[in-house]
Amino acid sequence: MNFNLKHPLCFLLILFSAQLQAQAQKKYVMVIHGGAGTILKKNMTPEKEAAYVAVLKQALQVGYDQIHSGKSSLDAVEASIHVMEDSPLFNAGKGAVFTHDGRNEMDAAIMDGSNMAAGAVAGVTVIRNPISAARAVMEKSEHVMMVGPGAEAFARQAHLEIVDPKYFYTRERWDGLQQAIKEDSLKAVLDHGSKKSMKLGTITKDYKFGTVGAVALDQAGNLAAGTSTGGMTNKKYGRVGDAPIIGAGTYANNATAGISCTGWGEFYIRNVVAHDISAMMEYKKVSLAVAAKAVLEKVGKMGGDGGLIALDRRGNVTMPFNTEGMYRGTVTADGKIEVLIYK
Repeated sequence: MNFNLKHPLCFLLILFSAQLQAQAQKKYVMVIHGGAGTILKKNMTPEKEAAYVAVLKQALQVGYDQIHSGKSSLDAVEASIHVMEDSPLFNAGKGAVFTHDGRNEMDAAIMDGSNMAAGAVAGVTVIRNPISAARAVMEKSEHVMMVGPGAEAFARQAHLEIVDPKYFYTRERWDGLQQAIKEDSLKAVLDHGSKKSMKLGTITKDYKFGTVGAVALDQAGNLAAGTSTGGMTNKKYGRVGDAPIIGAGTYANNATAGISCTGWGEFYIRNVVAHDISAMMEYKKVSLAVAAKAVLEKVGKMGGDGGLIALDRRGNVTMPFNTEGMYRGTVTADGKIEVLIYK
C-alpha cells in the first residue's frame, strides 16, 4: 500500500502513532525508595501499609513540587528525603535503628550530577536531618566526607538543626535491638569453635533495610541523588555501610544516571554498585535498566541482597531488587505518582 503523507488521514495516523509512542515512553522526574528486604503482604496490616504509602506519596509530592516550581534536583532530593527522615517508619533520621551500644548512628550522602560534587556524613548522632549535613559538606567545605563528632561540629557551624539523641528513640527500634542481641548471642553459642565465630562484628544482619533514597531530574536537565540511613541494627565498632560512600551506595552523573542503593552494605561497597551502573552505561553504551540488572545480579551472586533506584538523563527509571519487597515510588513530569511495596 502506498501512503500519501499529504493526505489528511495519513497525517492523523502518523500523529496518533507519535502520541501513543510518547505515552508509552513516560518521562520520570523523580524516584524514591524506603528500603528493601523481607517485606511480605501477609505480615503487613492494612493500617501499616497505608501509613507507608502515605509517607512515600508525601515524599514524592514534596520533591515534585520543588521540580515543578523550577528548583534544582538537589533541592528536590533533599526535600523528599527530609520527609522520610522525619518519619519513624524508615531506618533514617527519626526511625534510625540502634547500634549494639544503644545509640543511633546515621549516615547520608548526596551528589550533584551536573558537576560531580558530592558530600557525605557518617556516624552522626545529633543531626536531625543527615541529608542536609551531607549537602552542607558538599557546598560549604572543601571535603567530601566527614564523620562522627567532627561532622556534628561542622553541622552546628552550618546552622543545621541539632537535636537531643533522645529524639531518635522509637520503641519499635529499641525492641528490634533487644531481639537482635538475643539472636546474636544464640548464634555465637551455636557457632562456637567454628571459623565464623572468629569474625568480629555484627553477626545477625537486618532482614528489612529501611534506608531511604531519592533521585531527581530537574527542568535544567540536571540529575541529583541522595541516600540516608541508620545502618544495621546491633552494628558494632562504628561500622559504616555503603550509603555515605560515593560510588557505592550513592552516585549521580548527568552523562549517565543518578543512583541510590539500599541493602546489605558490605556487598554494595565491594561491588561499587552505583558507579558500576554509570560506568556500564558510559563505556558499554547499555541502557539504564540493563546496567542496573547486571550489577545487582553481581551483588546477588556474592551473597548480598537489597535493591536500588536509578533515573537517567532522559527520564527513564528502573527499580530492581532481589528481596521480597522494596518500598519505592515514582512521579512523572506531569505529576502522576505511583507507589509500590511488594514484588
